Amino acid sequence: MNNEDREWMLREMIGEHLPKSAVDDIISRGFLTAPASTKYHGAYEGGLFDHSFKVAQSLMKLTERMTLYWQDERSPRLIGLFHDLCKIDQYEIDPETGNYRYRGDTLLKGHGDKSVQLLSQYTSLTEEEILCIRYHMGAFTDSVEWSDYTRAVHAYPNVLWTHTADMMAAHIERV
Repeated sequence: MNNEDREWMLREMIGEHLPKSAVDDIISRGFLTAPASTKYHGAYEGGLFDHSFKVAQSLMKLTERMTLYWQDERSPRLIGLFHDLCKIDQYEIDPETGNYRYRGDTLLKGHGDKSVQLLSQYTSLTEEEILCIRYHMGAFTDSVEWSDYTRAVHAYPNVLWTHTADMMAAHIERV
């Protein structure tokens, strides 16, 4: 898939749920071209968008099939597309190997936290959206946070569905 197709898909899916200027800025920061990881799912140019788009699609399908309730109707799209927004500046090409490597010099740290912080620059988030993005890693969250993760799931069951959609995209769709 080329970046023109990715951009069209992004704008089509997020529609009026995020200002055009915000989408423009997210694109300019590398959302369409960044990889999703260094060696796992989406470890290629454009992998971040491809993975995120699949997560959003999965969340929308789960919402329909499981009749999930969200505080805001935009949430499955917004959360799915931007749960990994933190990765827009996390990776670079290693000139020696030609593979992606982690850049340790980014100013904002923390996987879910950084994604929430970045997305909050563009729109107000509901508490449910914040917790879904913050804890989208599910049980892969650091073990010292498992009780907080469990409390978040009890408060907002869609936290668990967000993790499920992320795992579906990464391990079943393999992107």
